[in-house]
Amino acid sequence: MELFSSLFSSTFGLLLITLTIVGILKVVTVVHYINFYWKSKGIPYLPNSLEFFVIGWKIFLRRLTLADYFFYLYNYFPDAKYFGMMDFGIPAVFLRDPELIKNVMVKDFENFHDHRKFVDESIDPLFTKNVFSLRGDRWKEMRNTLSPSFTASKMKFMFDLVSKCSREFVNYLVDHPELCDEIETKSVFRSYTTDVIATTAFGISVNSMKDPTNEFYMRGIETSKAFGGLLVMFKFMFIRAFPRFAKSIGIKVFVSSTTTEFFKKIVGETIRLREEQGIIRPDMIHLLMQARDKNYPNVHEKLTLDDIVSQAFVFFLAGFETSSILMCFIAHELAVNQNIQDRLREEVQQHLIEENDFSYESLSKMTYMDMVVSETLRKYPPSVVTDRLCTKSYELPPAEPGYKSLIVKSDTVMMIPVYALHRDPKYFPNPDKFDPERFSEENKNNIVPYTYLPFGHGPRKCIGNRFALMETKILIAHLLQKFILKRTAKTVDPMIYDKMELNLTPKGGFWIGLEKREK
Repeated sequence: MELFSSLFSSTFGLLLITLTIVGILKVVTVVHYINFYWKSKGIPYLPNSLEFFVIGWKIFLRRLTLADYFFYLYNYFPDAKYFGMMDFGIPAVFLRDPELIKNVMVKDFENFHDHRKFVDESIDPLFTKNVFSLRGDRWKEMRNTLSPSFTASKMKFMFDLVSKCSREFVNYLVDHPELCDEIETKSVFRSYTTDVIATTAFGISVNSMKDPTNEFYMRGIETSKAFGGLLVMFKFMFIRAFPRFAKSIGIKVFVSSTTTEFFKKIVGETIRLREEQGIIRPDMIHLLMQARDKNYPNVHEKLTLDDIVSQAFVFFLAGFETSSILMCFIAHELAVNQNIQDRLREEVQQHLIEENDFSYESLSKMTYMDMVVSETLRKYPPSVVTDRLCTKSYELPPAEPGYKSLIVKSDTVMMIPVYALHRDPKYFPNPDKFDPERFSEENKNNIVPYTYLPFGHGPRKCIGNRFALMETKILIAHLLQKFILKRTAKTVDPMIYDKMELNLTPKGGFWIGLEKREK
């Protein structure tokens, strides 16, 4: 009793009790909000039950892949067009209906023109100032600035640079047969994509097979590791739960300070040399320099060095990780499906031009190549889920007969389950089978619109998808020209995904054998 009396009689004690009561009320309010937000809306919603509590911890502890998690959610309400859920305490609508996905991504885009925000710009500017993360008018301005970098004419211009990297990469493997009996393709394809991005985005020539410790490659490895592991998951959740405190102590999730300084230095020196020597190279940095120096009527803010570095960095990261994984899955499927590999090689041989090489035009005519790549993107999409953020109130029709329509409020996340749509037998029969014929001229028009979304859709569709497809097809063509791709004892088939990785990755890695072809 004396202890309570002393607490109530002191200023500190009263402050402590007040803070405790406020804290309890805050927790109760949050718990009530999370548990009853969707219940009051009259739509299907995921219950905050023990089942989902356990699943949440499995995701956090990496005992369940994100692909399996979203596939499970997708099938939880198999007849609903959408349902409500909570995503780190934030209301989210999980979309299942292709027509609604079309409305959100394209038809009513003005209501859903942003992505949700993961990290504060002041904490991680290299990750948050890029065209993927920007919002509103700043996103529109940056998108319009970068779009000319990815036109067909720019792809044609960069083709020779990319093809040179591909030839050098494949010839290195030809000259080093000791590497080829059993090769982990993710590590070597990363070398190729590093060289491609270095030359096309930064104007710098590197050869990561000959020099595997070059700083471009090492920074890519370091950054890709930032997207995995329990520490990153913990930091991410901490930032979402305590954004102001995380900002005050400068917690970074994805990009280290040394990596930020490296890319700032590279881009800064590149800009300085081009300005001093009058160098004009029609690549991304040149376009960004032009945008920085001109007074565009609709641009509200001048581009800074951080803005330019951020665009170049996200281009590097997407090329380093996402494109290389796509190549790995293609090589894997060709190794375990020899009939498909043989047919593709035959097409490649048919489109060879002088000096046993390819042109931009000849690559564009490889229809079976396009079918193989498209089917790989269906079976193994670069992102298992994508999102749009509601920026203006929007009405959704009833999720099922007997339910109410839903007014989606601003700041609600719309979740689009790409992997689950690609694996839905209603849209893609026998979805686990690798079947390029789904994308033949005869069959591809039968695909239900907005069920195939490897690069997203609408105005926020991946801006670099054309470039990624070009660099991937060039590499596969050169590989098939020189090698037969074969399975080995380490080849994971059927595919078992590594639960520790955010991206789809086989447990144990991407292992195949490369057998040199006889001329």
